[in-house]
Amino acid sequence: MKHLIALFSLIVVHALALAQTRGLPDFTELAEKQGAAVVNISTTQTVRGHGQMSLPFDENDPAYEFFKRFIPRQPGDGTPREFQNKSLGSGFIISSDGYILTNAHVVDSADEVVVRLTDKREFKARTIGVDKRTDVALLKIEATGLPAVKMGDPAQLKVGEWVAAIGSPFGFDSSVTAGIVSAKGRALPQENFVPFIQTDVAINPGNSGGPLFNMRGEVVGINSMIYSRTGGYMGVSFAIPIDVAMDVQEQLRSTGRVSRGRLGIVIQEVSKELAESLGLARPMGAVVNAVEKGGPAEKAGLEPGDVILNVDGKTVGSSSDLPRMVGSMRPGTKTVVQVWRKGATRDIAVTVGEMADEKPAGIRPQRGSKAPEQAPNRLGLVVSELNAEQKRELKLNSGLIIEDVRGIGARADLRPGDIVIAVISRGATTELRTVDQFNKLLASFEKGSNVTLLIRRGEMQTFVTVRNLGGD
Repeated sequence: MKHLIALFSLIVVHALALAQTRGLPDFTELAEKQGAAVVNISTTQTVRGHGQMSLPFDENDPAYEFFKRFIPRQPGDGTPREFQNKSLGSGFIISSDGYILTNAHVVDSADEVVVRLTDKREFKARTIGVDKRTDVALLKIEATGLPAVKMGDPAQLKVGEWVAAIGSPFGFDSSVTAGIVSAKGRALPQENFVPFIQTDVAINPGNSGGPLFNMRGEVVGINSMIYSRTGGYMGVSFAIPIDVAMDVQEQLRSTGRVSRGRLGIVIQEVSKELAESLGLARPMGAVVNAVEKGGPAEKAGLEPGDVILNVDGKTVGSSSDLPRMVGSMRPGTKTVVQVWRKGATRDIAVTVGEMADEKPAGIRPQRGSKAPEQAPNRLGLVVSELNAEQKRELKLNSGLIIEDVRGIGARADLRPGDIVIAVISRGATTELRTVDQFNKLLASFEKGSNVTLLIRRGEMQTFVTVRNLGGD
């Protein structure tokens, strides 16, 4: 009997182990079938400098020791000389005639780009085009009959789904790592045109530009960057959705550049407090802070304070959605923008313009003379009226300049030199002309209420909400 019980226990344990094994993903077929379409990319850039060339890493960076040990450096004597700056990355073949996708930062400014296939063949690549805004680059090698990847649909990806990356971390070719989709449509600072796929797939230096596969062996993204405090992988990686990259490469292949639409506005996220001030039922859309003179938005009739809720029939859930939606449109496209203005929605027809190079930041406005004897108002602000010269310089008809910020105003990120143009509360907007008007308006608000200010800061306008207004 004891033998039977022991045998039964072994069978149960074996069955459980088999079930668990069957439940785990198997990447062997994916790696075998798709690995040949992934390439190693090495670049060389000639730079001129004095003496020994320093490494582009801090001494505490894990990559510093690696490059210090494995990349030889020549001692310098202070004489100007040329150095060969080398870097590594990954890429993948998208057509059998030699077109390859990678990251823009992998090949940017390179004098020579060499592509090495898994069969050890090497080719000098020609850079067809680079788009820094999406970090996508298209290369071409002179070869035929090459293995190419299959494209997937990033829209079908689900959070928690298994994905895998193949690339050359630290130069180790054909390395396979796996993980899950952590989030979709992730907006990152200064990255307005890419709804990133966030994963926990291990990505390290050299993986950049390599493909992100779903379990069907289809490419759903290009591994682009990681979030790290050390320079190495810390569990958070970001990939460019492949549909975004393919749209970019089509334009690069046909014209060598990427053309994007623009409205000519400055926008801001709609917070809960701002939505309340503007009379919106819930936070959504993108609020217009400023409208460029002569731009597409001004010609169409868009105004500062409008909240853009919908573009071409598509909902603007947050401000990060708008640049991608408009940027994907071709210049000259006619579209309809739905805005929230003064407590009601309205449709505005807009002809999309073409995005130009970024402009340098504007200068700060001249500050007025500070009145040290003036007591701060209910927001903790010491303000003064603009003089004629300041109005002329700033091209404003009215407004109050902040001379000093204390208490609640400082916590709301208001700064000396800011111009308070208007106060918005419960959907009503009041333009400010005098200090006395401003103070009386503030005194009329109930204790604990939220007040939104339209602020001019340099050449830009922004909405600042002061929460939980105190007593007099």
